[in-house]
Amino acid sequence: MQTPRILLVEDNPDDEEFTMLAFSRSKVLNEVDVARDGEEALDYLFLRGRWAGSDLPPPQLVLLDLKLPKVDGLEVLRALRQHPRTRLLPVVVLTSSREEVDLIESYSLGANSYIQKPVDFQRFAEAISGLGWYWLVLNEAPPCLHQA
Repeated sequence: MQTPRILLVEDNPDDEEFTMLAFSRSKVLNEVDVARDGEEALDYLFLRGRWAGSDLPPPQLVLLDLKLPKVDGLEVLRALRQHPRTRLLPVVVLTSSREEVDLIESYSLGANSYIQKPVDFQRFAEAISGLGWYWLVLNEAPPCLHQA
């Protein structure tokens, strides 16, 4: 069985770097794939584009920013919840948005969690560490995500 993967959907290079550093510091050893816009995330998850023909299993966790180029995070979430391959996939919205409408819409579309990115790196690293521990160690993933 393969090590569970994480898909980070993030267009901000600084936030991507902070997330990867926080995973490293918290000893999260899972492979992290990065999609830098919503279209790339959907291609990865639905095995289209450069992933067409791949037997890549779904990631165990998606960390999804909302404000993305091409296809925004809410549209990505909507598409994930409508497809049998991804409808049970844990999705954590990890965003700088403080808009209540984004929070409500994220949960309405099936987000499993909504976290506002802390501005301070130490708090950000603690949040990422907690995410890794909960979603990759404690949480029992649906059986469809264990397929290799």
